[in-house]
Amino acid sequence: MLRRILLPTLFLGLLGGAATLAAAETHPFSIHDMLAMDRISDVQLSPDGSQAAFVLRKTDLAANKGRTDLWLLDVKSKAVRRLTTHEAPDSSPRWAPDGRSLYFLSPRGGSQQVWRIPVAGGEAEPVTSEPLDVDNLEVAPGGRLLLLSMEVFPGKSPAEAKKALEEKGSVKASGMLYDRLFFRHWDTWADGRRNHVFALPLGADGKAAGPAKDLMPKMDADAPTKPFGGLDDTAVTPDGKTLVFTCKDVGREEAWSTNYDLWEVPTDGSAAPKKITTNPAWDATPRFSPDGKTLAYLAMSRAGYEADRFEIVLRDLATGKDRSFTLRAGTGKNDDRSPGSLSWSADGKSLYTAADHLGQRALFAVDVATGKARILVADGTADAPTALGRDRILFTRHSLLGPTEIYAMPAAGGAYEKLTSVNDAKVAAARFGRPEQFSFKGAKGDTVHGYLVHPVDFDPAKKYPVAFLIHGGPQGSFGNDFHYRWNPQAYAGAGYAAVMIDFHASTGYGQAFTDGVNGDWGGAPYEDLMKGLDFALGKYAFLDKDRIGALGASYGGYMINWVAGQTDRFKCLVVHDGNLDERMAYYDTEELWFPEWEHGGTPWDAKSTYDKHNPVDFVKNWKTPTLVVHGQKDFRVVDTQGFSTFTALQRRGIPSKLLVFPDENHWVLKPANSLQWHETVLGWLDQWLKK
Repeated sequence: MLRRILLPTLFLGLLGGAATLAAAETHPFSIHDMLAMDRISDVQLSPDGSQAAFVLRKTDLAANKGRTDLWLLDVKSKAVRRLTTHEAPDSSPRWAPDGRSLYFLSPRGGSQQVWRIPVAGGEAEPVTSEPLDVDNLEVAPGGRLLLLSMEVFPGKSPAEAKKALEEKGSVKASGMLYDRLFFRHWDTWADGRRNHVFALPLGADGKAAGPAKDLMPKMDADAPTKPFGGLDDTAVTPDGKTLVFTCKDVGREEAWSTNYDLWEVPTDGSAAPKKITTNPAWDATPRFSPDGKTLAYLAMSRAGYEADRFEIVLRDLATGKDRSFTLRAGTGKNDDRSPGSLSWSADGKSLYTAADHLGQRALFAVDVATGKARILVADGTADAPTALGRDRILFTRHSLLGPTEIYAMPAAGGAYEKLTSVNDAKVAAARFGRPEQFSFKGAKGDTVHGYLVHPVDFDPAKKYPVAFLIHGGPQGSFGNDFHYRWNPQAYAGAGYAAVMIDFHASTGYGQAFTDGVNGDWGGAPYEDLMKGLDFALGKYAFLDKDRIGALGASYGGYMINWVAGQTDRFKCLVVHDGNLDERMAYYDTEELWFPEWEHGGTPWDAKSTYDKHNPVDFVKNWKTPTLVVHGQKDFRVVDTQGFSTFTALQRRGIPSKLLVFPDENHWVLKPANSLQWHETVLGWLDQWLKK
């Protein structure tokens, strides 16, 4: 039965708070509001739990970049203050054990190195002077060791790597010679260097007491890191003597393998790394319990599938035995969830994690003894849970109605408390569209969820054009979050009703639902999208069925190209970094495990699957005006796919435009480019939907 899902109370409360301002004092949400929001990231709790350091990114439109500084939150008083003010971007705050100073990364000396600053105030001092840029930073337990990373040639020291780069730079020939994949990855051409973990001993004064030592010197592999500059896939034993890290060391199979294993190595570098897991699929996120007796980590079960469900694994270090369990949001058959993080409670009896859950990203507490999970935060997008003393949890949260802020709540569950209000004034100054979640019966008879964001200043007596947003992945979600690229509020503020469907493939609805896209790219997902749109049109009388534009990026871009050949129900389309030809896309891309899993093999062994839902075979049916957008540094979906799409549109005489960004990858990241992207996309919608 079709049913409506009511908005969480906090949604309505936030919306009501913003509505208390008179309309004359506010304005509809726009791309300028989105860019103006300050972005909180990398929250780090002090050893005594009284303060939290975090990175705050402010957009500098004049410089066309984001500026990052370190800030401090007093957890009790909720006061925040800026700690660093240097023009150079500061990042990766990490506490010294005494809580009196912070280590951090900064290029303020030209090369990015580790610095240290007193939290009470004062000047920052350099800690390292390595020959290469230092990326990523962690402080090992005990505070006598820093873990960091540098890109080196396997077998060469940082000094030797720098010399090799200088020698290469002096050669006039520009050719690059390769003998294996990857020759390029994401948006960067490979040059033979690898991101290795280094250990840097510290003296009693907290300064470097010797050169940083490569803990994986001969490995032709990278140690994965997290986006905010930390070594997320590493853990050090409580005694500081052993490092466990995640690494994919598979030789020439790197481009088509997802076999990340856990490795251990002494932090003094006295022995070579040793593999401690043999799972042929993905192992990640090692975390030692507070007493050092248990290693928790995440593990997938299917080799080659990057969107498989993670299981939680607990290894008893005394016996070496593992036990694993699935994160479950309930007792139903589709209540399994895939955790995306791990942290221990102070008493070691629980693990905290976050996972996509029914259009939200929920916060869970997992009982270590039984594996039973309970939901602590069910609405919005919660993440980065950290034990705050013995009975509270610190975490971040954002939603369709506002960006990330820092929160705290009782570990036993209950109401959560907002600790920062960095963006409150900016949120209150903009009028947001009201979000509403709904569900319907989609492909295979399954329940499918979606969102509608009402136009700003909604009038139920009016008819509104529709921006139909299709998410990428395909294993992803258009849920209750504040997005800095595909934010539905940007469309709501421009007078559109935004509709999003979490079709088969989406995360947060059980692994079987996610797997529904495998080998069926244009099947169940397309059926869900069309049924979901029909349901929304039937439920919301203010949606104008004759004025709908569909937009998508990545897999969403592929789907736009597929839609163009299957239906003419849309007045216009926008395809961003989307594949036109799935056969050729295999040969163009870099991470081959993705198409090999999704299409059941290589194009020469599984030709029928690549042919099954290939947009290029239906170009003859295209009629709909289309805007094509592509980044030329996108090595995941290469620019020729976008160029080919535009060529086909032009040759068929279909109204079309091409927007190319020479300096962007799979995403549009630079502020000025983001402005141009939104102005172009909204202008295209206005041209066809507001006539």
